Amino acid sequence: MTPRYDKIHNRFKLNGLHFSHEDLKEVAYSLIKEGEGHEKTTGNFLIDWLNDDDYLIVNTSGSTGKPKAVKLKKQAMVNSAIATGDFFGLEPGDKALDCLPSHYIAGKMMLVRAMILGLEIDCVEPSSHPIFDYEKAYDFCAMIPLQLSHTIKYTYNIKTIIVGGAKITEPLLERIKLSNSRVYETYGMTETVTHVAVRQLQSKIAKGERYFKALPNIKFSKDDRNCLVIEASKLVEEKLVTNDVVDLKSETSFDLLGRYDNVVNSGGIKLFPELIEEKLHSVIDERFIVAGQPDDELGERLILIVEDPRDSLESIQNRIRYVKGLTRYEVPKKVFRIDNFEETVNGKIQRQKTISKVLS
Repeated sequence: MTPRYDKIHNRFKLNGLHFSHEDLKEVAYSLIKEGEGHEKTTGNFLIDWLNDDDYLIVNTSGSTGKPKAVKLKKQAMVNSAIATGDFFGLEPGDKALDCLPSHYIAGKMMLVRAMILGLEIDCVEPSSHPIFDYEKAYDFCAMIPLQLSHTIKYTYNIKTIIVGGAKITEPLLERIKLSNSRVYETYGMTETVTHVAVRQLQSKIAKGERYFKALPNIKFSKDDRNCLVIEASKLVEEKLVTNDVVDLKSETSFDLLGRYDNVVNSGGIKLFPELIEEKLHSVIDERFIVAGQPDDELGERLILIVEDPRDSLESIQNRIRYVKGLTRYEVPKKVFRIDNFEETVNGKIQRQKTISKVLS
């Protein structure tokens, strides 16, 4: 029998203490009244989750457009939690670490998974460098890449780590290869109640996977743009058409190529910035993005934007020419610098705003 959203698992613990449905309301009120900023946010979420409504209003981060409010059914969030639990083999009494803010869906879902699956969850202050009990064994944790980059040397006691919300850089991938954890890159969005697919990354104890694999009860197809279409009836009522261009391998697996809105058409050649960026990570240490600039002859020409580079732009341009596997079409025609990228509140680069700022 599928658990209902208005039930709290009897094995659920928050920061070491067991709470019933009614007890948790009191905890929520206490967090709102007396807690720190992040604790007040958690308290507000718990109040919303424990009320009589069957839905929540959740804000998107705005990384691919303007932030917007999305109405999510609480039962869909329960179904998502169950799918995650089934995929990763989470059991009642397993220990979880929550270091994500409860403003957005990823942080909210860590708490929902704990309440529904009966996890013992420890909540710590969300920051780019979360502080937690490094000696305590945890079964499950979710982080953004920046958090994992800052704490990976302390994650030796975390069995499974899921990473999402931003691009995982090549230097971080190399560090993950030395990790004793199972680390998974996630694919999903607010509308799909976090991840609907994951890709295991290479570590000391796991072989890396190239393709994203669907969670239980999820199927994929693609539209005439080669963009991913998600069928997840337990999460969203209608098929969800994305702007993510994929190489579909089966109805449950795909290779992610890049955003349709980011594709650069240069002289009739379609270039995917995300794939080019993967190749350039070997020669550029700073944050950067690849984009298109209007061009009278080519339609668009490929450019590179680097955040506060230490080296000269000429030096960067010269190094790029020797990148292995980079075709002549994928070599940026010009390099720009910017002091700081435009970002969302949780650190995601806002590509279009950044590009507009550089080219204006």
